[in-house]
Amino acid sequence: MRRIDEDIKKKEYKKAYLLYGQEDYLKKQYRDKLKKALVNPGDTMNYAYFEGQNCDFHEIIQLSETMPFLAEKRVILIEDSGFCNKSCDDLADYIKEIPVTTVIIFVESQVDKRNKLYKEISKNGLAVEFGEQKDEILEKWVAVRLKKDNKRITREAFLTFVQRVGTDMENIDKELEKLVCYTLDKDIIENQDVLDITTEQISNRIFEMVDAIALKKQSKAMLLYHDLLALKEPPMRIMYMISRQFHILEIVKAMTNQGFDAASIATHAGCPRWAVKKNQYQAKSFTLDQLKEAVRDGVEYETLVKTGKLNPQIAVELFIVKYSSMSNKKLH
Repeated sequence: MRRIDEDIKKKEYKKAYLLYGQEDYLKKQYRDKLKKALVNPGDTMNYAYFEGQNCDFHEIIQLSETMPFLAEKRVILIEDSGFCNKSCDDLADYIKEIPVTTVIIFVESQVDKRNKLYKEISKNGLAVEFGEQKDEILEKWVAVRLKKDNKRITREAFLTFVQRVGTDMENIDKELEKLVCYTLDKDIIENQDVLDITTEQISNRIFEMVDAIALKKQSKAMLLYHDLLALKEPPMRIMYMISRQFHILEIVKAMTNQGFDAASIATHAGCPRWAVKKNQYQAKSFTLDQLKEAVRDGVEYETLVKTGKLNPQIAVELFIVKYSSMSNKKLH
């Protein structure tokens, strides 16, 4: 990200940029930064936009070869094309041939780093990954975001906020807007404000459900499940989320047993660092074999539902009953 900022500041641009990863908010921010820096307001003659899997790379190449009209650069923005996940050798070979008067910006959710186009952009342009941000970066960003509205947030309130709304920056931004409006008459946002106005993510409900399963509180787990059904959450999405949580627990328990630190565990398990301790505590209620079995069962139940051999709602109930009744005497 810093390299893009430097390019904009120096007005020295690469031939091609690839912005990729799951953090959509930051991707959009830097996409727009580049576009604003390179394209004059209202200039439609020197700017072209392509979107989707059916982008014609021949048209892109042809357009790239066209000199800009009364402007320094011709800018081509390509989003969600999938070019970095499939064979597109002609476009890959063209990257190093892009004229100095053209800048091509690719914005993708996923890329295959073995892909030829990805390698060519990395070599002849700039590829930047926008992944989930670390806790300390999010905390600084939230503080700066709130400072614009002359507000601060307590440490306790921030931790509660991130636990409730997650680490997706677009969602964080929306929830901060709600918080700012809710606390118009005060300068400091406190824990109760967060609890009062923010919307809790479904992943938190799932964690609470798995917690109930781990503590063998079957009735509570079932109640939480039916609450989610009442909120119109599809049973198989709930099944997927439960399976995902058990997979996280499996990784956390295995790596904890091997002595890895919280940062390494968070990276491999795909969870925030602050959540590692909570996951470690939850994982204590299961053996490593039980966690592996739970992940396998999740896949099996999904298959049975897809083949019409099992009702989706009953599949989740069977899973809850099995793992909230399972003996955990031989924990390791």
